[in-house]
Amino acid sequence: MLSSNISLDNLKPDIRSTRTPRMQRGLFIRLMRVVILMLLDAAFIGLAWSLSGLPGINLDTWTIKKLTFVLLNLGLTLAIFQTTNLYHAGVHRRNYLGIVRGISISTILLFFIDFFYTENSQIAYTTFLTYWLLAIVFVCSSRYLFNFFTNFIRLKGAIRHRIFIIADEQDREDYHIKLLEKENYFSIQGYADSQCLDLANREITFEYLRHKNVDQVFISWNSIKNRLFLCWYFYNAGITLRMLPTIGEFSLPKSTFDMIGEVFFPTIPAPIIVGGDFWLKRFFDLCFSFTFIILISPVYLFIAIIIKLDSPGPIFFRQKRVGLHGKEFKIWKFRTMVTNAEKIQASLEAKNEIKDGVLFKIKDDPRITRVGKFLRRYSLDELPQLFNVFVGEMSLVGPRPLPIRDVEKFQTRHFIRQEVLPGITGLWQVSGRSNIDNFEDAFKLDMDYIENWSLWLDLSILLQTFKVVVQKTGAH
Repeated sequence: MLSSNISLDNLKPDIRSTRTPRMQRGLFIRLMRVVILMLLDAAFIGLAWSLSGLPGINLDTWTIKKLTFVLLNLGLTLAIFQTTNLYHAGVHRRNYLGIVRGISISTILLFFIDFFYTENSQIAYTTFLTYWLLAIVFVCSSRYLFNFFTNFIRLKGAIRHRIFIIADEQDREDYHIKLLEKENYFSIQGYADSQCLDLANREITFEYLRHKNVDQVFISWNSIKNRLFLCWYFYNAGITLRMLPTIGEFSLPKSTFDMIGEVFFPTIPAPIIVGGDFWLKRFFDLCFSFTFIILISPVYLFIAIIIKLDSPGPIFFRQKRVGLHGKEFKIWKFRTMVTNAEKIQASLEAKNEIKDGVLFKIKDDPRITRVGKFLRRYSLDELPQLFNVFVGEMSLVGPRPLPIRDVEKFQTRHFIRQEVLPGITGLWQVSGRSNIDNFEDAFKLDMDYIENWSLWLDLSILLQTFKVVVQKTGAH
């Protein structure tokens, strides 16, 4: 039921946003692990240099030059460790061959730096060799002891990641779930079937996850394959989402692969600062719309004059559209049709070129004025929607807000597109515009946008929009 009398206080935010920014769940444990490992590596690398006989190691002869040399070595080694994922969890930090490789590369680089760029070097080849051997022994030993101590603490139930598993009954005996139950890395806070993600149960599920302070959820592919948009709920709750591996092929937006017990799990990590990217989007919308309105105000005036000279009627066309969460708002456009266009539309329904009838499009619409054809060709009629963007009813990029007539023909699954802020342009507009003759094709593009959204995707669509407008691609 569509209604314009919806209180903004009762509306949930765009599914890509959060009411208040928060940190990624489980971040403290991960940060502490990385910090401790880096401090241990730095300490034992420094100790290796001390015991290798580096000239000037005593305080009497220590120089800034040699201090810089040791710090350079530390920086090189730690940077190589970081770029080769040796500070990641699980098997990554136990990759002793990777540690040997990293120390070897940094030692060779340091040797060449000393040989080619240091005048009168006092560091013997044997010093480099001794340091290399000691560093490997010290760092590998410290990693082994760190893992031994960490496992001992986890056996006592401490510093474990709190996880929740969503899988239907027939999937509960899956090998991968049994693997998770054996891993002392995790503390399982509960199980649920796919019904916990249904609209009626979703809020209760996420409240439970917050109450239990869950930072990772493992979910079967069967539980989410037809509702990938739910990834945004986990993403904005600060919860890392991991898919239970399956025999079939599938793809997930924003996914990486993490190894747990020699098995790769497709993973959608939550951002470090949850909700930050969406508020950057809103900040950009606000700044861009305000600046652009000021800069092109002479264009607004010129278009207003030619509309008045071309045909009788108002300059602007305002129409009720359905926006975020089904809330109605009035969209602003420059008028491109005759004043009674909406009344005439009923007599033109038989000529509708959209096959499923959800949208209304005809190529040579007799209602369009002469100036209207020009404005539509270059999408100039859309410029007043920058005011809708400025007040927060729309965004620069998002699914197009549709008239009530179109939304009333939606199937239930189509309403997910109303969970994000509508936009002036989107994937639909840069992928054919009016050439799309089936709403399902447009809906698929909207879903692709929602599932894969990022600031970079918005920027890419904006740049493509300028190209499409200039080339008049698909314009009616």
